[in-house]
Amino acid sequence: MIYLLKIFICILIVGLFLYSKLLPYKDRLNDKYKKLFNFFNTIFNPVLNFLKSVVKPFQVGQSLSVDMTQIVLLILLLLLINLFK
Repeated sequence: MIYLLKIFICILIVGLFLYSKLLPYKDRLNDKYKKLFNFFNTIFNPVLNFLKSVVKPFQVGQSLSVDMTQIVLLILLLLLINLFK
């Protein structure tokens, strides 16, 4: 059971990576990949919106900041994997 949970969290990590890369191009995806993108969107969108209210963007330069929500979510998922040993 724990092994399946670890696999699911790994799938979420890969999905988060693909989600972040494909988000700007979501309207140009094929139907097959659009369904997969929408699946991950239903998972990540509410979580990322909540994290945006908690975690503020990190200032890296003059008028330049980085959205830290995806990084925080990645760290949380990695910590979850370490919890289940």
